[in-house]
Amino acid sequence: MYQNKISLKPQDILEKEFKIDTRGYRLKEVDQFLDTIIGDYEQFLNIINSLEKEKAELMAEIMSLKQELRNSRLSVEVARNNVDNTEVTNIDIIKRLSQLEKMVYGSKDSKKDEE
Repeated sequence: MYQNKISLKPQDILEKEFKIDTRGYRLKEVDQFLDTIIGDYEQFLNIINSLEKEKAELMAEIMSLKQELRNSRLSVEVARNNVDNTEVTNIDIIKRLSQLEKMVYGSKDSKKDEE
């Protein structure tokens, strides 16, 4: 992906040999090579910065999705508890109604027996 932007590989730098003039290495050749290295370092820094930025955005998205998942799990748990409580409440209401009916109708039957 980024290999097209980088000119040198570590092996290229290691194996680089400069031609020697009467006063030492050819300055123009060394400067050109160093310019290439500087260009690669700038590319590395740009790549690192863009990847760090992308990483930060992805981490923020992950945190957001984790929070959304926690909220969803909590909502599901609350909904389940409400359903369970509603069922228990409905059963309790039906039992109470049944007892009230027995008391009301039972008292009518006991009044008829008394008459």
